[in-house]
Amino acid sequence: MSQSSENAPGRTTPPMDLNSDLGEGFGQWVLGDDEALLGVVTSANVACGFHAGDPTIMRRVCEQAVASGVAIGAQVSYRDLAGFGRRFVDVPPDELTADVLYQLGALEAFARIAGSRVRYVKPHGALYNAIVGHEEQAAAVVRAVVEYDPGLPVLGLPGSAWLRLAAEAGLTVVREAFADRAYTPEGTLVSRRLPGAVLHDPDQIAARCVAMARGEPIADVEGNPLVVRPQSICVHGDTQGAVLIARRVRAALTGAGVEPAPFAP
Repeated sequence: MSQSSENAPGRTTPPMDLNSDLGEGFGQWVLGDDEALLGVVTSANVACGFHAGDPTIMRRVCEQAVASGVAIGAQVSYRDLAGFGRRFVDVPPDELTADVLYQLGALEAFARIAGSRVRYVKPHGALYNAIVGHEEQAAAVVRAVVEYDPGLPVLGLPGSAWLRLAAEAGLTVVREAFADRAYTPEGTLVSRRLPGAVLHDPDQIAARCVAMARGEPIADVEGNPLVVRPQSICVHGDTQGAVLIARRVRAALTGAGVEPAPFAP
């Protein structure tokens, strides 16, 4: 495979954003170590109350993100607390647009109180996966962002309808890869219902992230080379050993000369 232009001799590898899904508890239920992860990542995808999160958690995570110098992003989802936003919902487009606007406004309030603002949008779970190919729902989410703030970048899977329609609407699109998820040969995520969908070895995950940041191939689920070229890498906050994995990924990137930096400072 030929060397990519960004890694040609005399060129440095560009900075890489590290994002994580945070604020995904609810009431007394705690998920993940938000405070520890905020010491590692550069962007925080904050749950907006529809799949997880509540006002108290949203306020706390926004305050912690600002204190840590981490960019705040809205992690919007289907209205699905019971299913943690991991079940497809056949919601009409106009309702989906309104739901996304509602979530953006809610998180914006807490971000502003904390001294910042919502800086980007990333769909969560089943909504993220659905709008890879679901044109109608992808358009509904794009419409919400355009109506709310057309200056907000959007984060998503390369090749998705979501990013294509967002770009056509004039939004800034940011290509995302996942540190600990297996990929199909087509570059989509292997379903969590299938074995091997989630990776757990910190060293393997860190090595994959360095390769992705350099524009080098990783192995897809069938063992064949796949190049994903992300601008942001997601380290999941709800994976077992999430903090250790995130720290290992950041250390590996830094050791390889890749500076962790938010794409939306």
